[in-house]
Formats: sequence, structure tokens, C-alpha cells
Amino acid sequence: MSAPSHAPVLADKIALRRLGRERRQAFVEGLAPEERGRLEHRLADVLDPLLAKSRVLGGYAPLPTEISPLPALERAAARGTVLAFPAFSDHQSAFRSLAGEPVETGPWAVLQPALDAPHVNPDLVLVPLIAVDRKGTRLGQGKGHYDRAAAELPTQGALLIGLGWSVQMLDEEIPADAWDLPLDGFASPQGLEMFR
Repeated sequence: MSAPSHAPVLADKIALRRLGRERRQAFVEGLAPEERGRLEHRLADVLDPLLAKSRVLGGYAPLPTEISPLPALERAAARGTVLAFPAFSDHQSAFRSLAGEPVETGPWAVLQPALDAPHVNPDLVLVPLIAVDRKGTRLGQGKGHYDRAAAELPTQGALLIGLGWSVQMLDEEIPADAWDLPLDGFASPQGLEMFR
């Protein structure tokens, strides 16, 4: 008797990641710059009730097709909320949430705070994603950065809210591995859906 293969689950995640990237890319390519900006400001409106309760907010510097959290982060900073961003010291390290502006390019070619910035524990983390299902299972870039680095945050009371365009919410169920960190909610310009 042969051992069960895990290839179908892996293939499913690969296919769903490809589908999520294609949907995101096509959606963003169809947006005029002013429409994109309007939608990203609408996302800040959707997030406002959560932002109002946050003292330390974890954000991210967006990649070109990711929805930008920057209008939401600016709104939170205007209220005195401490902003934090993921920062990597090298390709092998898990990221740390560091307070401050993303001012230098990290090892993954994404802007991050200087490595000597203060380490903080966000109470609300805005998480980029490629896709999410209706149970809160997230597909990221596939390297597990958020799963490793943010694993202890929910035990400290932090909310993990995935951000994306509405087309990134899949009706298909994403296979969840034991190490996948479930999201508490998903926010798009169309609204906020809480999973737990």
C-alpha cells in the first residue's frame, strides 16, 4: 500500500494562487489611476471603525497590484496611532514589526523601516494577500512570512485583517495547512467581512 500523496493539495494551492494573481492583475489593469485612488480611500472608510480602536497598527508597503493601505495608515497616524511595518534583516529571518516609516529597501525588495527602529506588537494588522476564501484562509506569496511572524499576535489580542480588491475573495475553498494563520476578517472597498 502506498503512502497518500499530498500533491493534489499543493497543486490546488498553486492553481488558486495563479487564479488570484490573474484576477488581481486584470482588475488593476482595468482601473484608471483616479478610480484606483478613490477605491483605496474607500477602503480607509471601511476600515475606520477598526482604525479608531487601534493603538499600534501593522501595515505594509504595497506591491504594484496590491491594494494600498496607505490612506488608512495616514488616517490612523493623524489620530496618533503608532504605525509599524514588516522588516527583514535577511532572506532567512522572520520579519519583525518595527515602528516608523518604510524608508529602506529590505532583502525582498520591499520598503521597510530601518532595522534599528523600535520593535512593537500591533493590535491590528493589515495583511496583504493574493486570495482569501470565505472561511478566512489566506493565500500569500507562498513564503509563509506572515504565518511565521504573526503567529503569536492573535494570542496577544491582535486582529488580523486581510486587505484586497473584492475580486480576491474566492468562492473556492483554499486548502489550509496546519501552519496557515487564519484571518479574522477581509476588507475591500466594498466592505468588511469578519470570519471570527
